[in-house]
Amino acid sequence: MIPTKSNRIASIDLLRGMVMIFMALDHVRDYFHYDAFFFDPTDLSQTNVALFITRFITHYCAPVFMFLAGTSAFFVGQKRSKKELSVWLLKRGFWLILVEVTIMKFGWNFNLNYTMTVFQVIWALGASMVFLAAFIHVPKKLMIAISLIAIFGHNMLDGYMPETWKNLWILLHVQGPIVTPITTIFSAYPLIPWIFVMPLGYHFGLLYQQDFNQKLRIKWLRYIGVLAILLFIIIRYFNVYGDPNMWEPQKSFTFTVLSFINFAKYPPSLFYLLVTLGPTILLLSFAEKWKGKLYSAVVTIGRVPMFFYIIHVYVIHLLALIAVTLSGLSPKLMVIELFVTRTPELKGYGYSLWVVYVIWFLLILALYPVCKWYWNYKSNNRDKWWLSYL
Repeated sequence: MIPTKSNRIASIDLLRGMVMIFMALDHVRDYFHYDAFFFDPTDLSQTNVALFITRFITHYCAPVFMFLAGTSAFFVGQKRSKKELSVWLLKRGFWLILVEVTIMKFGWNFNLNYTMTVFQVIWALGASMVFLAAFIHVPKKLMIAISLIAIFGHNMLDGYMPETWKNLWILLHVQGPIVTPITTIFSAYPLIPWIFVMPLGYHFGLLYQQDFNQKLRIKWLRYIGVLAILLFIIIRYFNVYGDPNMWEPQKSFTFTVLSFINFAKYPPSLFYLLVTLGPTILLLSFAEKWKGKLYSAVVTIGRVPMFFYIIHVYVIHLLALIAVTLSGLSPKLMVIELFVTRTPELKGYGYSLWVVYVIWFLLILALYPVCKWYWNYKSNNRDKWWLSYL
């Protein structure tokens, strides 16, 4: 394990940086790919292998982001009492929810019209921190058991919709709209099982305590990672439980494999979490000994995930506005109500997938020095309390 100068754990920052970079690819695809305005990239009747894989690799972002947020909270808690950590989590959680409905709303939509308010990943992250503020007081073994039961069992609730508390259930487990007197909330990221992923990440931090044997940690990381992957393969094969979408034989072996790994994300199914968290935990067991310039660059991005998240959305949206204008369309089309891909007037705009990859690559190259600058600024100004919120 290679600690940074701030006693951060570089392998975890590496993983966080990797998923942030992959996340940017998905967002570039949303705003620039021609097909994004016609069909979902996981629709096997219309997609192709390259497009499906482009979407699939970005599935790793939200689970890892959520899981490692819990791990980061554990590290913060090493210097605070549990009461102080709860207060810290509550403050940060409510701050993230505020960021979602203000800074990120404007970044995604370029408008602050609150007729429609979308609760996306930052909302889920903030709400999960609010829950974690209470969950850290639950005995460790009990909380781990509760979290695993929720993750493995929540798909039993698929298709359930109560009449008396429908809006609350949409917020918790069904993607959809909630009509209120103030605004219509679109719950893009229902909270179950996200609020139980973060406590697992929190207790995962125990493996990274300074007195924890490195060889034993690597052994545990490999056991956990391999077990998650095997559970996915075995349970998925029987095609009975674990995801609302059953896999089916397709027109070719390759597409049958794609069907096998085609999962529900909203909310994340059991299979979705097993196939994302399992391999990433396994990767952590190898990453502790990695070095090099590329390694260091990705670690740098992973040190400032929230900063990267905010600026990359604004840059992508601004570039898309310019691209739409250059295409001869009205820039007003980039003033969005819900999601950019649900703007029918943009059908016919966009570029081939290889162009999306070029834009993504150039975006990361451009944002890396900005992230490096911000990390240095943050490291040299630890007295500025507000920097801990960005």
